[in-house]
Formats: sequence, C-alpha cells, structure tokens
Amino acid sequence: MDTVSTARAHGGVQGVYRHASAATSTDMTFSVFVPDHAPGARLPVVWYLSGLTCTHANVTDKGEYRAHCARHGLILVAPDTSPRGDEVPDEDRWDFGKGAGFYVDASKSPWATHYRMWSYVTQDLPALIAAAFPADMDRQSIMGHSMGGHGALTIGLTFPQRFRAVSAFAPIVAPTQVPWGDALTRYLGPDRAAQRRHDAVALIEDGARVKELLVDQGDADSFLTEQLRPELLARACRDAGIELTLRMQPGYDHSYHFISTFMGDHLDWHAARLRA
Repeated sequence: MDTVSTARAHGGVQGVYRHASAATSTDMTFSVFVPDHAPGARLPVVWYLSGLTCTHANVTDKGEYRAHCARHGLILVAPDTSPRGDEVPDEDRWDFGKGAGFYVDASKSPWATHYRMWSYVTQDLPALIAAAFPADMDRQSIMGHSMGGHGALTIGLTFPQRFRAVSAFAPIVAPTQVPWGDALTRYLGPDRAAQRRHDAVALIEDGARVKELLVDQGDADSFLTEQLRPELLARACRDAGIELTLRMQPGYDHSYHFISTFMGDHLDWHAARLRA
C-alpha cells in the first residue's frame, strides 16, 4: 500500500492510498478517514460506496463526513467505483465502463478480467483495511449514493451478519426494472438469476433480510421516476417485514449538496447501531 496523501482534519487523519488489487488486477485508489483514538483502540468502520462517474474523491472532497465521524469515533472508507488504467476496457458513455462498475463481478468478455468490484469491496479491500488500519471488523456498516446505494443495499442484504447498519442516498433499488439495469446484462449476461443477486428489490423478494434500512431521496432528483424508483423498495420492504425509513426530502436533487446535508443523520444512525 502506497500513501498518496494525508491531511489533518477534525482531530484525525484523512488519507488517500493506492494498492495493487488482486480482485481487479489493477492498482486501486481509496480514501480512509481515521479519527484520533486511544493507543490500541479499534474503531468501527463505515463503508461509503460512490455513484456513477465518481471516484473516491467525490465524497472525500464534498461529503462533509469528517466532523461526524470524529464525534462518533468512526473510520470511513471510500473505495473507487471501478478499475482504472490503460489496460482496462471502457466505452464512450458515462454510465458504463470506467466509473460505472456497479459493484458486480463481471462474467462477460471483455469486462470479466478487471471489473470485479464485488470481490474488491467485499474481500480484497476489507482485508487490507483490517491489516493496515485500527479497524474493528466486527463492527462494520455500509452506505452509498445512487449506484453506490445499489451496491450498499445489495451487499448489506447479502451479508447481513457482517454489517450492523445499511443506508443509502438516492439508491438504484431495482436495476433489473430500470434503464440503468442494462449494465447488469452487459457485465453478467442474460442470466436473470445472476442479475437478481445484484438487485435489492429482487433480493428481498427472494428472501434476503435485514432488520431495517434508512434511505433518503430528494423529490427534485431528475433520476427519481425513471431510474431510482424508491416506491419499489418500499413495497418490497413492506411485504417482507423490513423496517424501511424512506425520507423524501423536498426540493433536493441528486448532487452532493443533498448528500452532505443529510450525511450527519446517516452517520448518527450508523453510530447508534455500531455501538449496540
């Protein structure tokens, strides 16, 4: 692991790091905020998954999470959204390829070699965080935005014993039912069972369970009615008996102005469950 940069912030250290990933067969960059803590202490970990076109830098620069993490004693880890590099295949579109890994392990050529973001965020990077940072891996939670909200929900539903809390900002909740779901077909092929394993609504319909979810959604989000469809998650959670707190926020859009406004609420919610 190489250190790209570190800076003092809110009584802690905001770092950016790079390492060679076995999952993606590329170098990957990620950010970690570690608040000050007693020697030998192990701190809870919150994973933040970013959305389409983003890197680790978007939330690091604009998420306004550090004061809240410092107050609660939380490490926050922000991975990239896809593999990078000249050898990594790409397409000339903003919602597929680089910056749009959709947190799946691709099985179709030419994507399968490098686009293994599911393994990266569930196995590869957690092993590094556990070894290199004062992380208590028995106290983890996960959150994300848009495509990253999709990733947070599907990973949280798949590993309910690992993550004590799951939340999302404007998540893609049912990719198999919206246009952005084309990415799952491109990465995974036409196998509907494989696609359903990366669809939060389908996972719940197929029996995946968590106790509760927190979702914030702006009602002025331009992607709301065509791509995000929070009502589908609400219906699935109601039918499954999952306690969903879905907050429709008047006048808010899809941007980091929205995310940063409610970041503190989410981290308060995660901290309460990580302390339990």
